[in-house]
Amino acid sequence: MPKKIAPMTDTQIKNAKSQSEDYSHYDGNGLLLLFQSTGTKNGNLDIIAL
Repeated sequence: MPKKIAPMTDTQIKNAKSQSEDYSHYDGNGLLLLFQSTGTKNGNLDIIAL
């Protein structure tokens, strides 16, 4: 059985701190968030059209 990934809340995203290296977080619903060491937060949303 696949592991269920809990989506990040709005508060968690706003409070995320930059680290010494870039890191990413996938919420399991098509949203990929990239947190850069400069403090920038980028998001990619994968949409599949049926």
